[in-house]
Amino acid sequence: MTQSISPIRWQSVIAKYAVPDTWRSIWQIINSAVPFILLWALMVFSLQVGYWLTLLLSIPTAGFMVRMFIIFHDCCHGSFFKDHRANEIVGNLLGILVLTPFYQWKRDHSIHHATAGDLDRRGTGDVPTLTVQEYIALPWYKKVGYRILRNPLILFTVGSFIDFVVLQRFPTASAGKRERTSVLWTNVSLAAVVVSLMGLVSWQTFLLVEVPILLIATSAGVWLFYVQHNFDGTYWEHHDKWEFFTAAINGSSFYKLPGILNWFTGNIGYHHIHHLGPKIPNYKLPVAYKENPLLQIQPLTIPRSLKSLGYRLWDEERKVLVGFNALRNYTTPRKTSGQESGSG
Repeated sequence: MTQSISPIRWQSVIAKYAVPDTWRSIWQIINSAVPFILLWALMVFSLQVGYWLTLLLSIPTAGFMVRMFIIFHDCCHGSFFKDHRANEIVGNLLGILVLTPFYQWKRDHSIHHATAGDLDRRGTGDVPTLTVQEYIALPWYKKVGYRILRNPLILFTVGSFIDFVVLQRFPTASAGKRERTSVLWTNVSLAAVVVSLMGLVSWQTFLLVEVPILLIATSAGVWLFYVQHNFDGTYWEHHDKWEFFTAAINGSSFYKLPGILNWFTGNIGYHHIHHLGPKIPNYKLPVAYKENPLLQIQPLTIPRSLKSLGYRLWDEERKVLVGFNALRNYTTPRKTSGQESGSG
């Protein structure tokens, strides 16, 4: 439940932790990027032993890629270094390794933070989610497309892979000049890295090493993003009733992970705190949680999070996420307040 709290109080609590430590940030880069590069090289040599070993090594290597993405993510928020330029330089360089253009993702993710849980401002930087009535009103072919998109066997496998490997290579329709340049610069730099590695180890070896890393890392990343907002008890409201603090605390999960997974995921499980204070560097999220009862919400455990696999739609009447099996309780589409106002 959301606590009664004044904006001044929670903002002062958050501000206390929104100060990056330069040396801790530098150490995170070292203990993330260096092991990733070394493991990638080790995977190449492991092919001489057997592909089973290569696949085994792809698991921790993918873990370091996820960790690098969290650093990239912090740079997008300007929370990893005090210096604005340092965040941009590190973010752009890491964007090559995690296949994501810095300025475009920064823009889309900022919109996500400003609109999470707002039914009338969906569609940018989030996993597409329709209401029950919106789904019922769709023509059959769009229903099929939505079912495919929201199927876990697609969303967390080939869907996540395509998102990072293919879709991130193109600017979005609303991208500005800086975002388009970011996509182009990332693509050119990424192509140079890929061509160089293929020339060094052969294209077959490159694919045998890189593809399993990407499959694991992108699937894990999309799952984390998905479960942080698609869970039992999450928050959605139309814009006139939407409230930032409530959206952060109730609409973002505290995903309680084992210590080793917290490390590899850069503490992103403390997602409710991150949404309240995106300027807090990832390594200060646990201490912010520990020191402030205000931020100690009910955790989402791994077993409980698996229920999210069945959620597909938002039921506006009951204010809960439901699966497609709930559709038998509805027959004809009814206008929502968002549709009546021409939004949503």
